[in-house]
Amino acid sequence: MPLAPSILIQQKYGKASLPWYTIYPTIQEFSSAIGAKTCEEWLRNLPPDDAISLYLHIPFCRSMCWYCGFPTSITRQDALILNYLATLREEIRLVAEQVPQTLPVSDVHFGGGSPTIMPPAEFLSLMELLRGRFAFKNAATIAIEVDPRTFTSEMADALEVAGVKRASVGVQSFDPIVQKAINRVQSETQVMAAVKTLRLHGVSRINFDLMFGLPRQTLQSCVQSAALAVAMRPDRLAVFGYAHVPSYRKNQRLIEKEALPDITARAEQASVIADTLVAAGYLQIGLDHFALPDDELALAQKTGRLRRNSLGYSADTCQTVIGLGASAIGRLGEGYVQNELTQSVYNRHIAAGRLATSRGYRLSGEDGVRSAIIEHLMCNLEANVPAICTDHGFDPIDLLSERLDTLAENGILDIDNGFIRVRQEGRFALRAVAAAFDSYLDRSPL
Repeated sequence: MPLAPSILIQQKYGKASLPWYTIYPTIQEFSSAIGAKTCEEWLRNLPPDDAISLYLHIPFCRSMCWYCGFPTSITRQDALILNYLATLREEIRLVAEQVPQTLPVSDVHFGGGSPTIMPPAEFLSLMELLRGRFAFKNAATIAIEVDPRTFTSEMADALEVAGVKRASVGVQSFDPIVQKAINRVQSETQVMAAVKTLRLHGVSRINFDLMFGLPRQTLQSCVQSAALAVAMRPDRLAVFGYAHVPSYRKNQRLIEKEALPDITARAEQASVIADTLVAAGYLQIGLDHFALPDDELALAQKTGRLRRNSLGYSADTCQTVIGLGASAIGRLGEGYVQNELTQSVYNRHIAAGRLATSRGYRLSGEDGVRSAIIEHLMCNLEANVPAICTDHGFDPIDLLSERLDTLAENGILDIDNGFIRVRQEGRFALRAVAAAFDSYLDRSPL
């Protein structure tokens, strides 16, 4: 039986080592030339009436998931977490001293790691500090990432008191064979209990994370995991492909390389998960998200307000994101900044009374137009390149490349007088389309 066009496209482009384009330029272009002094300057220059988002990074887990690609610390004790939170509070004070006090906050996201393993009282104290230092909008959205294995009713109480309305629940796979192979064993019952508890405490908007390309994962287990997820009716799902980079992440060396599915199997897994979710009434959002029709992502896509930021897809239209915590990335008016990755170095900077910015990037005018085109493609699967270029004062001829012609010849997209539309079967090659506008990559045709 011949493979579907979408799977053939994934076979061809699935091996390409391309950015995910959550931000542009990507962090590979960040430089240590952008440090704490520049960050302070950019913070002081923020418009006092423009809404901002806050991202707080809590890099702790109780156990190591072998697939994880993020810098985290494994701890069974709370002392390390409490020390980190004390430093984080001091960073919040340092940042708040730089920005206009009237800055309205529209979104707050707690990421990690597993931020819900912090003591509930500490979480409430942190939220109290944020509300005291920034001007929260009445309708501000507060979201947090949840590990159902360590989630407690006490933490659920704290989330309700703090006004948390959205939670992202880490699932990855419901297959116990896969769970054992990635060292993340959690039952369907645990996930269901976490979802029920969250909803009972007013956290009404639930996200699930699913993965494909995991060791010992099969088409059948992918369909089953998607079906079990659908039965709990999360508002949205993010479906990510596992990236095996053991040279970069030592914990991934514990995964059996021989147990990983090949490129064809990965493509088929992505397709069957997508088919299962769409059949259940979810709308496909961009590259890898799915949402119910009344979810903010779906509504934002429908009205052209869908955005792409360092967390992925978002309905948040804020141009400014202030990142807090070790390794956190922020976007300020003139560019991007990132904190020190290592907690010990991050702690030293904050203890010395200075921001922990270690690197960043100052945006140029050309970066702005390329970023806008890439964001349109990643969010809407189309981009009117001439119109975007006109808005930014650029000539579209300088941005349209031969790579686009090659992608069109391969059935990925259609292009008409600079208007690009990615075909449905070509959406899994969306990063390759975006890469055609990345001036920092090798520009040879794919």
